Amino acid sequence: MKTRNLLLLALGCGLAIMLAGAVFFFQLATQDTVDPPVAVGEAVEVGDMAVTVIDADESAGRLVVTIEIGGTVDDDPADEFRLIASARPVPVSASDCLRSGSEIQVCTVTFDVGDADGSSRQLFYERGDEQARWILS
Repeated sequence: MKTRNLLLLALGCGLAIMLAGAVFFFQLATQDTVDPPVAVGEAVEVGDMAVTVIDADESAGRLVVTIEIGGTVDDDPADEFRLIASARPVPVSASDCLRSGSEIQVCTVTFDVGDADGSSRQLFYERGDEQARWILS
């Protein structure tokens, strides 16, 4: 293959990369904004589940979140909760939520935040393509 052909191919690849970057930046510029956080105490529908964060209490390195949850059958309705504490994910360490059904139950979800720096706490609940977010502190 001639050097001229290789240079033209390299130029074509560079133009394709630049075009792909321009399309990506256009997508970022027109992206929808993030939904505002849900207030503590406000009921929200996430997919087919009704969720209300009633209270959040942090002490001794543990964050205990009291919730109302129900509306559909789920073997472990608390496993869709996740916490971001000081920009780090914190998994659920304990939950007393029972199998949910059409009735609403009050239960607690506990997170171990002893290793988290700072006081920023955001709780997320995701179900299907929908998500709710609460700012706890």
